[in-house]
Amino acid sequence: MEVIKTSKLTKYYGKARGIIDLDLTVTQGDLFGFIGPNGAGKSTTIRTLLGLIRPTSGSAMVFGKDITKEKGAILSDVGYLPSEALFYHGMTVKDILKLSADLRRTNCTSEAKLLCERLQLDTSRKVDELSFGNRKKVAIVCALQHRPALLVLDEPTSGLDPLMQKEFFDILRERNREGVTILLSSHVLSEVQRNCTHAAIIRDGRIIACDRVDGLSKTSIKRITVHGVVDLEHLTGIRDRKEAEGSVSFLYSGDMGSLLHALSSGRVDDLTVMEPDLEEMFLHYYGKGGETI
Repeated sequence: MEVIKTSKLTKYYGKARGIIDLDLTVTQGDLFGFIGPNGAGKSTTIRTLLGLIRPTSGSAMVFGKDITKEKGAILSDVGYLPSEALFYHGMTVKDILKLSADLRRTNCTSEAKLLCERLQLDTSRKVDELSFGNRKKVAIVCALQHRPALLVLDEPTSGLDPLMQKEFFDILRERNREGVTILLSSHVLSEVQRNCTHAAIIRDGRIIACDRVDGLSKTSIKRITVHGVVDLEHLTGIRDRKEAEGSVSFLYSGDMGSLLHALSSGRVDDLTVMEPDLEEMFLHYYGKGGETI
């Protein structure tokens, strides 16, 4: 079942670009990563999917329902975590969690208690007194406590310390094993690679790559490490070059014959050819100045 399905989804803010011709499919039970730098269009996509802003053109369905016509029915089974959560001043954490549950007309007391214990969140404190990381925990509990079928999480780990990040992803994986679909927007590529099954890369409002996470790195691009002395200056297709004493490492997408010729003309003491990881693939899609190599 397709939980999220968009077709040429487009959003402009006046003349400013939001997202353009976005085609995205997230199937039931997937843990889907949505990656790109700030300003690429991640949050605009999410807010459009949830009906918080209206699309300029194109269409999108969530749970098979149109986002512009059936927003209420969609949001009743969605847990949304915005990148920046704001709360009413003067309220305690307990008050905020109860308000969130009451708005959904759901008793979430038991589930909220379990989540707060796991995230080490003190519900007696006022939200005004909390650090950014603890406010993020409040938002996480609000998003998860009603046990929705779809979680939409926008930069969820910002502000969390490493131990809380681990606990948070433990919770997500548990929910995912229970069949919950998760759309995880992030610019932290390592957490997407460790936790997601599929991922899409967005650039300048357009999706430029979408595949299984392990498939995104299985391309003709290789991470080459050479120990020795070789002249690589005439080669094209090299980026992310890193030099150390007696060695050089780089991503290579050029002609393999040209590379072999250069290596044979120099002195190679050792050679390693590896598949790039997701972060290195991201560098491939986002060159300096936003240019793809």
